Amino acid sequence: MSPKLFLDRILNGAAVGIVVGLVPNAITGELFKFLARLMPSISLWATLNEVVVGLQFTVPVIVGVLIGMQFGFNAVQTVIVGTASFVGSGAMDFTPDGVMLVGIGDLINTMLTASVAVLVLAWVGKKLGSLTILFLPILGGGIAGLVGILTLPYVRYVTTGVGALVNAIAQQQGLGVLAAVLIAMLFAVMIVSPISTVGVALAIGISGPASGAANLGIAAAAAVLAVGSFRVNNAGVTWSVFLGAMKMMMGNLLKFPVMVLPLALVSGITGLVGAFFGITGTPASAGFGHSGLVGPIAAATGMEGSALVVLPKLVIVYFVLPIGLAILVHWLCTSVLKIYSEKIYAFAPVGAPSSEDAADEPLDPKTEAVDGTDEKTAAPADAAIGESTDTPTSTTTSTKE
Repeated sequence: MSPKLFLDRILNGAAVGIVVGLVPNAITGELFKFLARLMPSISLWATLNEVVVGLQFTVPVIVGVLIGMQFGFNAVQTVIVGTASFVGSGAMDFTPDGVMLVGIGDLINTMLTASVAVLVLAWVGKKLGSLTILFLPILGGGIAGLVGILTLPYVRYVTTGVGALVNAIAQQQGLGVLAAVLIAMLFAVMIVSPISTVGVALAIGISGPASGAANLGIAAAAAVLAVGSFRVNNAGVTWSVFLGAMKMMMGNLLKFPVMVLPLALVSGITGLVGAFFGITGTPASAGFGHSGLVGPIAAATGMEGSALVVLPKLVIVYFVLPIGLAILVHWLCTSVLKIYSEKIYAFAPVGAPSSEDAADEPLDPKTEAVDGTDEKTAAPADAAIGESTDTPTSTTTSTKE
């Protein structure tokens, strides 16, 4: 398997895993919080908020499991990738008082740990024979988890480095509104990358106009991806990216770096207008954009004037302006200047890609063994990397890549 195809599978699994884990809280979290404050006597709303928040803590496991599925692993192997990814993600912190969950961890290190787990499992294959169930979790999960823990402090330098850059821009007094433009552009690109925008925002404590610009950049990215996705993907993908699952387009951005152009143009202009409108935010709100209305609510609390004045401004800068600019830039880049094709926004369905040139297809249900005991229907571990099924009706015929 080529490195490109290997990376495609890692990114596909991570992208879908992020959607599954983060969308429930992104869409309904703020609503449940509002209802809990509005009706404190009804504990259901607070409980529902705890549920959706709890779901997002499972993102590293979900990402690992879906990456394992991308490589045709059986159930046991897939779960091993998931558990190793959780350990290497840094989502848990060991303290004298016990173990604490500290968010969803570092997504880059999660994917790195999952990659190591995939390679270890593929190398072990069937070498353990009847002892597979005993030693495979130790080798596959233990080695990959150890690698993830060792690399975590260094991988985190990526997040801290980006945070230092954003902080330097925000503190440059001479930049004026240009700072808002640059921060909006940075966060627009960052939200479609493996780097956590929320992690960066919290790490540097970004607030005020800089936080508002960060949220507007993310809102602009959502508009760009939704507009680009409208004609090449189904409604589920389009609504997902618009409502907050922009990271599901990570693979597209890495394959087609030209996507940075519309992201930068739309976010830059949106950030500029937001600076003139006085859009602000807090460290806790920066990194969310309009997902769950976190950004607009934080901006509203920092704006002067009645609701009749504040609300139209928020609707314009968070929705009308970025969507309008996204449509205009998309039309210019695809139809007038022909810089790129709208197909760069096509999101591949869940499934292990059979080749570098072929579109991804869902895994054949026949290859998903429950416990790995059915060797005729389960994709063998030592063939998952080097071979792939080329017809949906045959699980024994494969072609070398």
